[in-house]
Amino acid sequence: MRARGAGNGSPRLAVLDGIRVLAALAVVFYHYTVLASAWGGPTEGVFPVARRFTVYGWLGVEIFFLVSGFVICMSAWGRGLGDFAVSRVARLFPAYWAAVALTSAVLLAWPEVRPAGRPADIVVNLSMLQGGLGVPHVDDAYWTLFVELKFYALFALVVLRGVTYRNCVLFCGLWTAAGVVAPTVDDGLLSFFAMPSAAPYFIAGIAFHLMRRFRPNAVLWVVVGVQFLLAQHYVRDRMTSSLGPAAAEQTPVWPAHVIILLGFAVMAALALGVLDGVRWRWLPHAGAVSYPLYLIHMLVGMTVIHHFRGRVAPVPLVLATTACMLLLAWSLHRLVERPLGRRLGAALRAGIRDIRAAPPARPPLGRVPTQPSAPEAESLVRPKTH
Repeated sequence: MRARGAGNGSPRLAVLDGIRVLAALAVVFYHYTVLASAWGGPTEGVFPVARRFTVYGWLGVEIFFLVSGFVICMSAWGRGLGDFAVSRVARLFPAYWAAVALTSAVLLAWPEVRPAGRPADIVVNLSMLQGGLGVPHVDDAYWTLFVELKFYALFALVVLRGVTYRNCVLFCGLWTAAGVVAPTVDDGLLSFFAMPSAAPYFIAGIAFHLMRRFRPNAVLWVVVGVQFLLAQHYVRDRMTSSLGPAAAEQTPVWPAHVIILLGFAVMAALALGVLDGVRWRWLPHAGAVSYPLYLIHMLVGMTVIHHFRGRVAPVPLVLATTACMLLLAWSLHRLVERPLGRRLGAALRAGIRDIRAAPPARPPLGRVPTQPSAPEAESLVRPKTH
């Protein structure tokens, strides 16, 4: 079956960029208006109206995961394992390295919200693997990046086998089973990779891409429906971990369920082509800013808010800080992410070519070949003539 919009001349899915930037802004306003760190105390009195809505901004992470499943399946199609790995490294790390350096410098110069980490911890953070080593994150928002890396590692198995319709559906089924079994068997390694609370969003994103690439069918809708139900199961736990037990008990949970429903509905509309007419020119630029914005906004922005909270009114301060973070994120994208990403990708692709072009290993000196060559074999059976 021919993929819809899968050719080289297909239009960019601008809606994905819009979803990205909305999810990023939801997380930004959640951190700036709900968390107490920037304001020195609870924020219910600081933002009595806005907080009722921004208290659910942590769900932007779940929407990011939903989009990521769609995008990774789409971008990995037709690629080998080396190309897939290079694309992910070149996409994620340049902006991340700059964000780690910037955040560390801000916390070192103005340790108002939190002091800078130990130099050894900052160095480990540059690998993006600190989540697996128990090393503190330079910025608390970075916990999601390790979840993304684990998703890439799992999907690399599909890439290794071949990204096909059948293999993707099989992967969705196996990952769903692992996510359901992991909490019951209490297996640390299985839970580590199965990621039961995040997996439903990644898997649903993959299924939505399969719908768009081929066509919807009952199997894919069942996959999406099961993931939606599993996602609902973890909403209360995610709210508790984000807000704390006391605040979570006082916050209605039903809006979170509705937001997740809306996220699935928008992705379904995207998969069915309903939103293909949305091609506003500014959306790709907004989507490009969403990743660096997510990387730099939290502790850098909260430090700015904490520093000026006694001199500027709360709402203008939050809006001004968000505008500054957007401008800084755009600068990081243009000056670091794009040029360094291109150079890093080119260097890594050259390295992959060298590995592929390397000659096969020769047998050790003095080792007798296990099978004779063709001329030698012929001489062994040919009768001697005198």
